[in-house]
Amino acid sequence: MRLLANENFPLASVRQLRDAGHDVAAVIEDSPGDKDPEVLARAAREDRIVLTFDRDYGELVYRIGSPAPAGVIFFRFDPLTPEEPAERLLALLAVPDLSLEKKFTVAERGRVRQRPLP
Repeated sequence: MRLLANENFPLASVRQLRDAGHDVAAVIEDSPGDKDPEVLARAAREDRIVLTFDRDYGELVYRIGSPAPAGVIFFRFDPLTPEEPAERLLALLAVPDLSLEKKFTVAERGRVRQRPLP
């Protein structure tokens, strides 16, 4: 899976996802300081799913009309460890019939909500 980790996504989780075979670009590594609209545009250009803890992405995509990426996963919890977001994502990827592409996914502990991207 092609992913783009927003600047607030822990590097330990980025590494864990890479170790699991996913293609993960990380804003903190190659373009620190990029604003959210730039991250969305990059994800759309590179056909990547955004991984973020930033709630602004819903507003950017649905209200402002920023380019929709391949998907957005908004982690709506404070991680207990830097690896927890990757563990949560890997668990989601193992759920049969759950697609993260073309969806805005809100991942909470014990709950997942999805909405189609425009």
